[in-house]
Amino acid sequence: MTENTNSKQYDLEERTALFAERCRDLVKNLPRTISNIEYGKQLIRSSGSQAANYIEANESLGKKDFVYRVRICRKETKESCLWLRLCGTGDAEKLKMEKQELFNEAIELRKFLTPLLIKVFSLVF
Repeated sequence: MTENTNSKQYDLEERTALFAERCRDLVKNLPRTISNIEYGKQLIRSSGSQAANYIEANESLGKKDFVYRVRICRKETKESCLWLRLCGTGDAEKLKMEKQELFNEAIELRKFLTPLLIKVFSLVF
């Protein structure tokens, strides 16, 4: 791999990790309701999983393993969108804005992952 491509991969690793951290911080500040507790747990799991699977993809054992990990990463990112949508912020405007920014970031991450997946998938199969 070229240095430029390699640095882009790690930029996405960092970006997915920051997304997971921001989701964790959002959950810490949500109103404590039964639904937020459950949805928050799911959000933390899915956002952390997408970050971990992207790191795993970069350390993959081959192209098929890479495709598999990126597919999981993309799936978990989509799932994060659902949990973000379901989390209630109450009347806190700051939380509403952060939730929307995280939702937009999840969509952006999917936009990066989908073409990557298509490109590598076409090389494998």
